[in-house]
Amino acid sequence: SVNTPSAALPVPLPTSRFAISAYFFILGTVFATWAARIPTVKAQLQLSDGELGTLLLGMPIGSLMVLPLAGWVTARFGSRTILTIAGVLYSAILPALALLPGVWTLGLGLMLFGAAGDLINIAANDQAVELEKLHGSSIMSSFHALFSVGGMVGAALGGLMYKQDVSLLAHFAGVAVFTALMGVGFYRFLLTTARHESGHTPVFVRPDRAILGLGLIGFCVMLGEGSMADWSSVYLAGLLPHDSPFTTAGYTAFSLAMASGRFGGDWIVNRFGSRKILIASGLLSGFGLLLALAVQQPIVVVLGFACVGLGFATVVPLVYSAAGQSGVMSPGMAIAAVSTVSYLGFLAGPPLIGWLSEAFSLRWALLWVVALSFMISILGRRK
Repeated sequence: SVNTPSAALPVPLPTSRFAISAYFFILGTVFATWAARIPTVKAQLQLSDGELGTLLLGMPIGSLMVLPLAGWVTARFGSRTILTIAGVLYSAILPALALLPGVWTLGLGLMLFGAAGDLINIAANDQAVELEKLHGSSIMSSFHALFSVGGMVGAALGGLMYKQDVSLLAHFAGVAVFTALMGVGFYRFLLTTARHESGHTPVFVRPDRAILGLGLIGFCVMLGEGSMADWSSVYLAGLLPHDSPFTTAGYTAFSLAMASGRFGGDWIVNRFGSRKILIASGLLSGFGLLLALAVQQPIVVVLGFACVGLGFATVVPLVYSAAGQSGVMSPGMAIAAVSTVSYLGFLAGPPLIGWLSEAFSLRWALLWVVALSFMISILGRRK
């Protein structure tokens, strides 16, 4: 049966749940640490919005390079092993980004950064799906809440480091050491998932229509999430005085609202049902960002970004949980397929916004995120 757990629980369930949550926190913290200092990188390299968008393309390229093999590698060697190795690699690449002097070398570094991040994303969600089956009830949203908490911590710390004029290298190296040690320390508490022999593990599995539909919803929300991560600080910086320490306030509010929504997400979905939640989520995020773009006052922008975070909060966990219940594909391959499509949106959004901003303006470019937010509501009606 596809619903039979394929993971061993060597330690108490709450301990494994805490350990898996820690990796979601690591992923959010490391990514937000980079995202929060993008305005600094933009200024140091004297990049236009279009040039910055091209630079950020390094991450989706790196992801595309590893995506076809990520699900296979996780199934072949077990998500426990892949999660730990990728976690250390992801942390180690972060300070290297501060040492790369030019656009092309930094772009190559971002390719590796995107590849490692995608491995963590798929392996961590594989662990979460397996533990959810062992738990016997919906707990996926709580894991993704820790990613948002990590994003909030990384963004807030980035603002503090900027205010104190801490160098990129010192900032990134400090975060890297902390997160790498955390990841290694929690290794033994992760689930031991079943490993499949290479001859019995398909590298490519064609997803069915339902999985593709879930992936499209995930793509819409994660494209918006990635765009908010990389461009919210740049947008707010254009409305604030030069050298203001509050440029990351918008992304911090976005991450805080998303984390708050995800901590209560499992209860909300059980109470109102996934269809109503998807419709409401798309409307809230779409109108929230529209407010931030229409009223260009910093406090209103921060409030609008918070509405986007609250609207996005439960969508991805809901999509992953639904994929794990697939009756056609095994849960592991289904979650990998949905993660792949969804994460493409997370990585492709930032460079797309950069190109649109270069052609028009950042304000008009972010309307693309508004449109995709409303698309979540439309797709949710058909679920």
